Amino acid sequence: MSNDLTNVPGAARLLPRRGDYGLDGDYEAVSARTQAIVAAVILTVLIALTIVFAVTGVVVGAVLSALVALRFALFVGSFLYTTRTGKYQVWERILTELPLRGNERVLDMGCGRGAIMFMAAELVPAGRTVGIDIWQADQTGNGPESARHNAELEGVAGRIELVTGDMTRMPFSDNEFDLIISNIAIHNIPDAAGRRAAVEEAFRVLRPGGRLVVADLAHTNRYRARLAELGMVDLARRSLGWRMWWGTPLLTTRLLTGTKPVG
Repeated sequence: MSNDLTNVPGAARLLPRRGDYGLDGDYEAVSARTQAIVAAVILTVLIALTIVFAVTGVVVGAVLSALVALRFALFVGSFLYTTRTGKYQVWERILTELPLRGNERVLDMGCGRGAIMFMAAELVPAGRTVGIDIWQADQTGNGPESARHNAELEGVAGRIELVTGDMTRMPFSDNEFDLIISNIAIHNIPDAAGRRAAVEEAFRVLRPGGRLVVADLAHTNRYRARLAELGMVDLARRSLGWRMWWGTPLLTTRLLTGTKPVG
């Protein structure tokens, strides 16, 4: 797999996404609609201030408010780009560069509405792709019904399985999966012990020789350290570039990959 995942090629082996995967984010306390209204109000106020300052000759105020408005607009634009476009481009390259035979058993930890899971399912037409989630409000409309509908739209419903369950105590056998993927999910576990348990579970259910591919916003260094303790080899960690900035370079996504040793 290439170390440079920032320049995603135009050619694609996967079909265009046909499902509705919503927006990523934290919508448990404040709905996506309310957050969108608040963002629109903030931007409107900033633009209004810029105009008022400019008309009244307060140059410094006009410049500062214009810069804040621009930065806020770029933040929102970057976030929307990542959640609606960027993550698909990046994950398409990650998945298509894996040496898949097409008959693997794949697990998506924290599958949500299935965006990345169904990409993987498309690449293993003779295999089986399983997604596990507790369906919390970290996406708009998150739930198994939405995921099943998307599976139908993507044409993979006959070879996927959705499991409602906790990734810290997964209901799978040891050494069950050839490939485990996870996108912006493990960090949602609120405590370090839980995140550690999820990483240990991933190692447990991965077969010897199998690959682990995890993208996350935080804690990937700790994931790597624990996996190294467990004996995972070929561990590598790198940034996924601007296509997976969540509004700012300070919220970049990092990819962690590794292989479970044989024997």
